[in-house]
Amino acid sequence: MKPNDSASHYLGHRSRLQKRFVENGIKGLQDYEVLELLLTYGIARKDRKPVAKALLKRFDGISGVFGAEIHELKEIDGVGEKTAILINLMQSLMELCVKERTFQKVKISSPEAVVEYCRVSMGRLRDEQFRVIYMNSQNEVLSEEVIQEGTVDQAVVYPRKVLEYALKHKAVSIILVHNHPGGLLKPSRSDIELTKRLKNISEEMGVRVHDHFIITRDGHYSFYENGLL
Repeated sequence: MKPNDSASHYLGHRSRLQKRFVENGIKGLQDYEVLELLLTYGIARKDRKPVAKALLKRFDGISGVFGAEIHELKEIDGVGEKTAILINLMQSLMELCVKERTFQKVKISSPEAVVEYCRVSMGRLRDEQFRVIYMNSQNEVLSEEVIQEGTVDQAVVYPRKVLEYALKHKAVSIILVHNHPGGLLKPSRSDIELTKRLKNISEEMGVRVHDHFIITRDGHYSFYENGLL
């Protein structure tokens, strides 16, 4: 195939993918075609299908691709800095959209909505992270704070820091959230002890702990639903 013919071929293929997306939405495309279409905005005049398929294979599906770090994406042949940033940006945009829908009018609509947001924003984190969502008496979100990153245990997650934010934001209730990168949907003894400690100290200050969620890539665990709060 001559250079001009090659360029015409890829431009024509991109146009066909765009047309199918416009007419049928994302359901009209296979996963590799979704990525292939996105890659047309980052990789010029080149066959993107092998790159799309390599990404899906390396990261075990499309959600894994969008949850990958920039340096990991660049390990795939054909993915440069610009393309890696584009893919990573899409994940960040998805997080913002889910967060906005979850906290619409800065009010939590349901526990399920909180879980959905946290799974999008935390489910694929490589390291453990502990967050607290602070609310007023109307369950309106005042703030979301990352309290600790790395190993989360009661020696590291200081109740003082959690309560300092509660006082700062004048919160009357909180939701505790942390992730298990390994995928285990079961609280450790340290998780349980930390939750009890935070609950007792918070309630002494007039701040109610609504729930503590453990988040993984594929699911969640509620301390409240399992009788641990």
